[in-house]
This record gives sequence, structure tokens and C-alpha cells, in this order.
Amino acid sequence: MEALLSLDLWVSLVTLTVLEIVLGIDNLIFISILSGKLPAHEQANARRLGLSLALITRVLLLLSLSWVMRLDKPFWQDSILGYQFSLSGKDLILLLGGLFLIWKSTHEIHQKLEGVDGEKSNVSAVTFHSVIVQILLLDIVFSLDSVITAVGMVNRISVMVAAVVIAMIVMLVFVNQIARFVDRHPTIKILALSFLILIGTMLVAEGFHQHIPRGYIYFAMAFSVVVEMLNIRLRKAQQVVLHQPYR
Repeated sequence: MEALLSLDLWVSLVTLTVLEIVLGIDNLIFISILSGKLPAHEQANARRLGLSLALITRVLLLLSLSWVMRLDKPFWQDSILGYQFSLSGKDLILLLGGLFLIWKSTHEIHQKLEGVDGEKSNVSAVTFHSVIVQILLLDIVFSLDSVITAVGMVNRISVMVAAVVIAMIVMLVFVNQIARFVDRHPTIKILALSFLILIGTMLVAEGFHQHIPRGYIYFAMAFSVVVEMLNIRLRKAQQVVLHQPYR
């Protein structure tokens, strides 16, 4: 009871929940873009299932913290061109996840820009199960990142699990609105895919032990979103002017 009344506990819970939501936005964007390739009646189910799998993955990783912490221990070390290089389980997951994210996002951008009638052909080519498998693969990478952040901030497993669950509930509430917004604005979709390439590059760099401060990444993403919001408002204003009757 005393723990529940502790101010530090509630501050930690709120702070970690907000961070989990921020860290989950990239996952949310990826789920929205992939589910958008499915037939309309399957999209909402794919989003809900994708986020549910992400929640399960995060909670399972939190409940197996001793195993997660062992992932930091190198299983291979060598000297390459005078540079001491080591590879751990965490590094391998970040490298493979980052490369997959870069490849998938680049492929999506290419289809949007170069594909012939890409939207219609993709809907018929993509199956519900293939989308869920792709979401699950990225959930593992994003979950690892999320869990490591939680471990670094809080030392109570109950607070970590509560923060992850609350963050996922918030994202489940807003996932359909975000998906509809992304779907209505093709330029936002390209911007979101570009963000995923940026995040994939950051994951690869982390896998090679080259730390990139997250603040720079989030500032660049926030600045790009603000500019794109201004562009959307400008395009709407131009459409209003064009549709006004000539006097």
C-alpha cells in the first residue's frame, strides 16, 4: 500500500508510459502502413492483432529480464582492420531488424512511386497472415528497444508492465485514426516510410555500437512533421481558392 502511495512510483509510471508511447509510434506507423495494403474489412483486425502481439512480446521480454540482460554479452569478438569488433545477441537482433526495416520501407516507397496501380495490385497480392508475420518480426525489434528503455528507467517490474500495458491501450484507441490519416495523405505515408528508414539506420548503427542520441532523431522527425502539416494546410488553402467562383 505504501508503494502505491509513493510519489516516485507514480512519476516513474507516467514518465515511462509517455516514453513507451513515443517509442511505440514508429511501430504504430509500420502497422498502419502494412495493414493499409489489406482489404478494408481486414485492416482493423490486423492493427488490433499487431498491437496485441506487440504487447505480448513486450510483457514476455519484461518477465524474462535475466535472459534479456544476457543478450548484451558478446558471443563473438575479433579485430577487423585494427578495430575491435564484438557481436552480442542484442546487436544481432538490432542489425537484422534495422536491415529488414530499411529494406521493407525502401520497397514500399519504390512501389508507391514506381509501381503501376500499386495500391490495387498490393491489396490482391498481400495476405492477412503475411502482414501479421511481418508485423511480428518488427514487434520483436521494437519490443527489445522498449524493454531496454524500461529497464534503464525503472527497477520495479510491476511498474514496467503497467506502463507497457497503458501505452498499448492508448495506441489501440488511436491506431485507426492514425491509419486513416496516413491513408488520406500520401505524402504523410512517404514521410512515415522515410522515418522508418531513419530508424532502421539508427538500429544498424546501434548494432555496430555507434550510439546516435535519440534527441537528434526525434527532433528531426518532429520538425519534418511540422513542415508537412504546414504543406497540407497550404494545399487545402490552394484547393479552396481554386474552387471559388471566378468574379
